[in-house]
Parts: sequence; C-alpha cells; structure tokens
Amino acid sequence: MLILLLGLPGGIALVLFHYVPLLGNVIAFQDYQPYLEISEAPFVGLSNFSFLWDGNPDFRNALWNTIVLTVIQTVLVFPIPLVLALVLNSLAGERLKRTLQSILYLPHFLSWVIVVALFQQMLGNAGMLNTFLVQNDLPIVQIIGVPELFKALLTSQAIWKDAGWGTILFLAAISRIDQEQYEAAAVDGANARQRMFSITLPALKGLFILLLILRLGSSLSVGFEQIVLQQGPVGLQASEVLDTWVYNYGILGGNWGVSAAAGLVKGLVGVALVIGANKLAHAFGERGVYEK
Repeated sequence: MLILLLGLPGGIALVLFHYVPLLGNVIAFQDYQPYLEISEAPFVGLSNFSFLWDGNPDFRNALWNTIVLTVIQTVLVFPIPLVLALVLNSLAGERLKRTLQSILYLPHFLSWVIVVALFQQMLGNAGMLNTFLVQNDLPIVQIIGVPELFKALLTSQAIWKDAGWGTILFLAAISRIDQEQYEAAAVDGANARQRMFSITLPALKGLFILLLILRLGSSLSVGFEQIVLQQGPVGLQASEVLDTWVYNYGILGGNWGVSAAAGLVKGLVGVALVIGANKLAHAFGERGVYEK
C-alpha cells in the first residue's frame, strides 16, 4: 500500500500531462483556430489528412528526411552503445574502465544548444579544424552548412552525445552475467572472442530487443531541438523533418489542424511499430515490452 501511495504523484502527473492532452488530437479533424473553443471549431473530417498526402510537397519532403534519418539512427547509431560496452568490458583495469565510461557518457548531460555550438566551434568555417588547415597552408573543409553532409553531421552529433549513456545499460547487464560461465568456458579452451559470442551476446539479447522496440516507438522523432538549431544554414529541403515541419508549418504558420493530423499519424505509426516489433520478439521467444 505504501508503494502505491509513493507512486501516486507520478501516476497523477502521467495522466494529467500525457493522457489528458491526447484528447486534443480531435483538432486533427477540425479547422481549428486558437481563438476558438475546440467545440466551436468547424469539423472537416479527413480533409487535413488528405492535404498531407495530396497537396503538400513540403510534408512529403519532411517525411522522406525523417525516414532516412530513422533508418540511419536505427542501423548505425543504435548498436554503438552495445559495441562500446563490449569494448569497455574487455579492458583489464577497472579504474581505466570507469574513467573511459565517465568520459563517454558525460556529453549526455550537455544540452543540444551546447553540443551544436561545440561542433560549430570545431568544424565551422572559422572553427578549430579550418583554422589549423589555414595555418598550415591547406585547403579548408566545408562541413557545417553543407546540405549534403547534414545527415552525417546529425548522426555524428547523436553518437557523440548519447552513445556513452546507452552503454551504461549494457554494462549493467554484462555485470549480472555469472562469471563462472566465463571461467568454465575458459577451462574448455574458449578464447575471448568465443566467450563473447557464446555467453555475453546471448545474455544481452533480451535487453537489446527491448531497447530496440522502445527505440522504434519513437523512431520518427529524430531530434527536434538538434535539427531546428541548425536549419538556417542548410535550408529546409535538406533539414526539414516531421517534428520541425509541425512546428514551422503548424505553429508558426497557423495551420493547427493539419499539423495535428501529422502529429497524430506519427504517433499511430509509432504505436504500430511497437506492437509489431513486440509480436516479432514473442515469435523469437523473447518477452518484449509486455507479455502475450
């Protein structure tokens, strides 16, 4: 009973700030204006959704950029914490391991404003890299503000900022593996690589699948703050994603109903991905996010 009481404030906050606002999705079916009550806004049915697909090339461009970044972050960025955890776990010295772990996850606590500013100071036209090249009579390298390199820049920033933090989860899971399994495998003649593939990775499979399912649920959210801070130099064609499109077209442009429709579609796709991935996990014998 005491545990339930302790969790009551968090439960109330969850309902008030996460579930009650979901009722506002009704404006996706209305021609909503902020000065009107929701009940007074004209009902337009599915016309907002039709406009997304039939009459707005900017939305299709934002959707395409979102899908590309989602694939990149799922395939390239997501597995990196696992790789880092395996590398750190292979180090012999505990002091060295803890030091490197602290260095790796420290950027997680920096805001995107600071991260973007650091990358601009390092890779901008007048940054540290180009200053060094100029001082040594070498041609400068254009990275910041180049549309063709924008997705690679976002990916490198995401890796630098968050990969170390995700490593903590895998290191915690590795620490729970029975060390006698490694000792028995070593006695049987298994080398370090064989022990990793036969003991470590199978033990991490459940956690990896669970984190992957949760990642898929938010896969279409590819970093609003990170992107909106850097849109100016590269332009909307290369940088616009669904979240920034909702902000630019919906909030700044006053098209509330259409932007709500886009947000609702994104949320439903996320739910579908979680349910589908969870069923796939059940098919492979894993628990997933919830039981069958």
